Amino acid sequence: MNLRSGRLKTEMTDEAAEYTSSLEFDKIIFEADIKTNFAHTLMLKEENIIDSEIADNILGALDQLKEDGYNELVFDPSVEDIHMAIENYVTDKIGPTAGFMHTAKSRNDQVATDVRLVLRDKITETQIGILEFMEGLVEKAGEHLETVFIGYTHLQHAQPITIAHHLMAHVQALKRDYERLEDTYKRVNLNPLGSAAMTTTSFPINRQLTTDLLGFDAYLENSMDGVSSRDFISETVFDLSALCTTLSKICEELILWSTYEFGIIEMADEYSSTSSIMPQKKNPDVAELARAKSTIVNGELVTILTILKAIPYTYNRDLQEITPHLWNAVKVTQDTLSIVTKMLLSVKFNEERCLELAGTNFATATDLADIMVREKQIPFRTAHKIVGRIVNEATASGLKESDITSEYIDDIASELGFEKLGLEDDLVQKALNPLENVKMRTVPGGPSPAMVEIARDNIKEFLNEELLKNDPDFIKNLYKSDCYKYDYPEKQGIMDPEYIFSDRRLLIIPVYNLEMLF
Repeated sequence: MNLRSGRLKTEMTDEAAEYTSSLEFDKIIFEADIKTNFAHTLMLKEENIIDSEIADNILGALDQLKEDGYNELVFDPSVEDIHMAIENYVTDKIGPTAGFMHTAKSRNDQVATDVRLVLRDKITETQIGILEFMEGLVEKAGEHLETVFIGYTHLQHAQPITIAHHLMAHVQALKRDYERLEDTYKRVNLNPLGSAAMTTTSFPINRQLTTDLLGFDAYLENSMDGVSSRDFISETVFDLSALCTTLSKICEELILWSTYEFGIIEMADEYSSTSSIMPQKKNPDVAELARAKSTIVNGELVTILTILKAIPYTYNRDLQEITPHLWNAVKVTQDTLSIVTKMLLSVKFNEERCLELAGTNFATATDLADIMVREKQIPFRTAHKIVGRIVNEATASGLKESDITSEYIDDIASELGFEKLGLEDDLVQKALNPLENVKMRTVPGGPSPAMVEIARDNIKEFLNEELLKNDPDFIKNLYKSDCYKYDYPEKQGIMDPEYIFSDRRLLIIPVYNLEMLF
């Protein structure tokens, strides 16, 4: 079918046709386009806008295409996009009456609908990947509740923590990444179908019906906005960029920790390589590449925003160039999430080295100052000054934490012009012991095993709720009584209804026996 044969006198050149074609990236919306055509045609039939028999023939052809698959489509220079290829397929099956499927519909609102259908599934897939990563981290944290670790600020030794506490910090970041996508999903899951080219249609279409059939939460209330809005794409890609930032941070830590100087972890061989010339090397190549690939998503976000920044209402062909960057951002994010999940969960911690780092370089000094405040009622700034001088002189003299006595503290205090404190030696050593130091931090959100266990329990509850939301059997059984009912005549191969459901809208509706609409 050649759309230009009516209005235009000549064809596009092959070069121009290839330049404007979106077919290279249309494969991803193939099934979504069938769903959109199916729902729209069904609506046209239900509203008596097109003949019932014609509608059934169109629906049957769409059903067959779903079975045949993408490779059954025929592409030639006259086929601009997936929409025309599908319409041509239906035309070949049933004849010119296939043209009725385009009644009251434009490619403008169709492509906008297709993208939203695919994107909401991609968001859900990404969210499930995040939940699985969080689940693995929570499990690994449970293995290291009392494994002392060193926390850093400015990449310098700061204070003792546990491996569990550090892992749970990443869990919290991933939870926010999940929640951002959850919120964005609400703006993705809106139906533009029925907007047509930009001003809806004079046909009495039922937008609520197509909204229900396609599992959208609602339809977009302005037709101009319906065909041209793509901010839901930029918002999604921002969320993906934020997720990739979390993943990149994890990779950076793994790279640092695996060095001889840190010696904190050993990377699994499956995610490492060696040198072509230096046989002793074990390089964290996968982590390095994941760190680099994460930046691709940032670039895609900037590209999308730059395309969008100067497009007037309504539809402009520029919008076509956004979706390749969207799908690439999704793929890179999902691939990176998968590999980082497997890589981090396979890491082995060197617990002895972790304890060594936590117990040296006076990482416990803050608690020594805190004891002075609690036991001797001196201002924290005074205690800070005394302990700072203790660390300075002890370091210069080559003393360790175990060498610090009450007498040594009093000598330093006197040098600074303060009264002797007379702290008990066992109290001093307890403050300087990294494990005891961690156990004392029982404030909610702290690194003590008891507090980390509470945090793990809270996250487990969150994970159970969110994973259950994505369990099809649970949703189907729970909401089976709330079916959206239609009465269809029986027709072999087309009209035998079965329950298909949307896992996000929690809506179950009987439709034709195509596992297509959801």
